[in-house]
Amino acid sequence: MSSVRITLKLATSLDGRIALADGTSQWITSSASRARAHELRAAHDAILVGVGTVMADDPLLTARTIPLPARQPVRIVADSHARTPLHAKLMTSLNVAPVVIATAGDAAEAHAAAGASVWRCGNGVRVNVRDLVRRAEAEGLRTILVEGGSQLAASFVREGLVHEIAWFRAPLLIGGEGLSAVGELGLTDLKAATRWRPVATERIGDDALDTYVRVEQ
Repeated sequence: MSSVRITLKLATSLDGRIALADGTSQWITSSASRARAHELRAAHDAILVGVGTVMADDPLLTARTIPLPARQPVRIVADSHARTPLHAKLMTSLNVAPVVIATAGDAAEAHAAAGASVWRCGNGVRVNVRDLVRRAEAEGLRTILVEGGSQLAASFVREGLVHEIAWFRAPLLIGGEGLSAVGELGLTDLKAATRWRPVATERIGDDALDTYVRVEQ
């Protein structure tokens, strides 16, 4: 069992949607919730997102707290086929915080040449999240904040790697056509569903931050 502690951060509507059907997501939660999310980033050794999030949102993924943290978290992209654009904010801010491109085996020479680290964590088809966590542990990372997207979140949940969920909820309803926070888990029996215990609730203006820890089964 890995010693790396994984927190899954979700920011959704009341009905668990992260975006409209067309992908529009700015901003579901409030500026105060986003500030709190930066505090979460600062409390972790690394931030992890999927390449789809990078392509759609071009996030910087730094912890922009006041004051700034003494050390920025490592920014990791699960990017099976090395599609992260070299002009992405992540890649053009390597002087601010380190970047890791975790691939399934595809060459990422251009990213390495630009100054990013490249981890090969897969079978040539897709990134294996267990391999990614093992590599993170070997690199001395002890806490990772998984920020999205939905398929990456589902991969970590399916593999039983998530220890804690930090769930920001905004008081609005988007509906079934919206994009879900967590992708398909392949469940056919409710008994196989992962159970979570609520341990804290924090009001942030009209939003709420609910924290859950996994119930060992």
